[in-house]
Amino acid sequence: MLAYYSTVQHKVARVRSFDHSGKDIDNEPLYEISVQEEITARLHFIKFENTYIETCLDFIKDHLVNTETKVIKATGGGAYKFKDLIEKKLGLKVDKEDVMTCLIKGCNFVLRNIPHEVFAYQKDSDTEFRFQTNHPNIFPYLLVNIGSGVSIVKVESEDKFEWIGGSSIGGGTFWGLGALLTKTKKFDELLQLASKGQHTNVDMLVKDVYGGAYQTLGLSGNLIASSFGKSTTADKEFSKEDMAKSLLHMISNDIGQLACLHAKLHNLDKIYFGGFFIRGHPVTMRTITYSINFFSKGEVQALFLRHEGYLGAIGAFLKGAEQDNPNQYSWGENYAGSSGLMSTSPDVYPMQRTRSGTFDMLEMDRLERPLVNLPLLKDPSTYIPDTVDLTDDAMARKYWLTCFEEALDGVAKRAAASQPDSVDAQERAEKFRQKYWNKLQTLRQQPFAYGTLTVRSLLDTREHCLNEFNFPDPYSKVKQKENGIALKCFQSVIESLDSLGWEERQFALVKGLLAGNVFDWGAKAVSDVLESEPQFGFEEAKSKLQGKGRSLDLDLDGPPHKCALIFADNSGIDIILGVFPFVRELLSRGTEVILACNSGPALNDVTYSESLIVTERIAAMDPVIHSALRDEKLLLVQTGSSSPCLDLRYVGKVPLCLSSTLTALCCSRLDQGLAVLVRERQTDLVVIEGMGRAIHTNYYAVLRCESLKLAVIKNSWLADRLGGKIFSVIFKYEVPCK
Repeated sequence: MLAYYSTVQHKVARVRSFDHSGKDIDNEPLYEISVQEEITARLHFIKFENTYIETCLDFIKDHLVNTETKVIKATGGGAYKFKDLIEKKLGLKVDKEDVMTCLIKGCNFVLRNIPHEVFAYQKDSDTEFRFQTNHPNIFPYLLVNIGSGVSIVKVESEDKFEWIGGSSIGGGTFWGLGALLTKTKKFDELLQLASKGQHTNVDMLVKDVYGGAYQTLGLSGNLIASSFGKSTTADKEFSKEDMAKSLLHMISNDIGQLACLHAKLHNLDKIYFGGFFIRGHPVTMRTITYSINFFSKGEVQALFLRHEGYLGAIGAFLKGAEQDNPNQYSWGENYAGSSGLMSTSPDVYPMQRTRSGTFDMLEMDRLERPLVNLPLLKDPSTYIPDTVDLTDDAMARKYWLTCFEEALDGVAKRAAASQPDSVDAQERAEKFRQKYWNKLQTLRQQPFAYGTLTVRSLLDTREHCLNEFNFPDPYSKVKQKENGIALKCFQSVIESLDSLGWEERQFALVKGLLAGNVFDWGAKAVSDVLESEPQFGFEEAKSKLQGKGRSLDLDLDGPPHKCALIFADNSGIDIILGVFPFVRELLSRGTEVILACNSGPALNDVTYSESLIVTERIAAMDPVIHSALRDEKLLLVQTGSSSPCLDLRYVGKVPLCLSSTLTALCCSRLDQGLAVLVRERQTDLVVIEGMGRAIHTNYYAVLRCESLKLAVIKNSWLADRLGGKIFSVIFKYEVPCK
């Protein structure tokens, strides 16, 4: 296992406001778009078989060793086994790190940074991996490392842990006794034998002793009474498969009971299993899971880690990089460069272990800003952002995978068209298309590869693949054009709204919000209309909306809210003619507004930097917006996300970076972030708009304050599932229980 840090140069899209002084701004672009090079940090973790150690060392020598490198960190058995080879080949001193310290550091890192890291194994389920929601506080937990023996460690904090028990009966015991019994010397072959065996041919069961269940003690007749018990009386030879299976059950049950006893003794309900005995093998995970469930009577769950095999190397890397303190940052898994979890069950995936003999990879990119929970979540520990789990829902999974496949050619075409001056844009677009297509095929066979499969993860994987081939913002020109067109209509929309009576205006405002949300290039039904009908505009979108009614649940007639947090969706008509008139109405009532936009581009979603320019232009036209900015009643923030969806567990907490144009209006906000502002401004209303943010995610999110989730359903399959028609509206106003 190899771990290293690198800086990655990639392209980012930037927007900058033009100096329009003395120019005819009606015929000028709203802002300048440029693509610039940016350096970001990336962590690489590569897992390989020991037979490839020479290839690995060649790679390190050619790419990672420089004149300043004097020491290489190493941990585990390989740190001793290959010490001389490493020092000779690389000319470096091997600095051996404590195995358990590295394992725990690595475990803490993945638990903190990878949302779908932890899973329970369910052999007889449609999906063998059941992923868990990460609790905001990962401590305390029990780590059971099953190597040659068993080590049981109680982890209480980042730096506080203690060995509380263990056993000499572990993976080495299974391997050693298995070799004696079956003459099979390879560990994986021994497990393969066990997967084909029938332990009841060798083990004595309760019913073999008592003729059935032992009712007095509540013991099932199929429970093992004595491992290998039948070998004392049976006058026959036992198969290698049956003996291997019996041995596996014996050792797994012993480990499971020991782990349960320690968990109960220390009042812990989280037990993570790791070590070479596990290594993602379904037969070991199944027996461990059964044992834990039996001995805890279902109160404790056996939990496993997607990246269990990486923990030691991650920890050793973190030890070597302590002066840079990687833990001060937030890191995100790069789906484009990571291999993903692979099923080893031949029943589930016939192409089992096709990567055996090659390199498995995990890549983690450093995020620009540390991310934290939105303080308004009622219970972050139970919050699940995604509405539908495609890992479970086979029908939905088939539909959405097909949907993304069918859209792929169009996305690749738009990516290439977004860089007309680039000589290799077509070539890179084709590489993107092939990469994402391969990811989709992997997910058809292994929907659990990157954790719980959702529409959000499919969208995020596509964005990661686009970025890998330097297409940072394929919709930049579309957004620029639509923002410019919408701004020309802003004043007439405001004049029309101001001419209405109060009740009519409220209805018109919400209808405008929904109509604006129609303009979503990520929805095929909409993109087809926008490409075939260039004249399609705000009024045409209003006529598309399905559903009637003039009453709204949202109480805008009562006392004003203190502060509204609005998560905006699309550029152009959506934010300018839909969101901003609504923002203006709230401001007029005395409600402060925090307008949150994506930190980075995704589809035609408005970005924070674009919102700054749009707001500057609106403020020049509208005194309500201008004065709200001046008086800090309207605040622009970035969410910390670059996704069409919204995970409220991860929002920005670092300082805001306002453009120089708006600094004079908002200067005191430079040291505040979204999470801080929400608390500081006593936010009591959250508005989430758009299919990605309010339907694919957060539809069932429960907040501490009033919330409004609204969107237009722009997908006929989804509309049918929800019992409506395409362009039906979602308007979900919720008041928290007292």
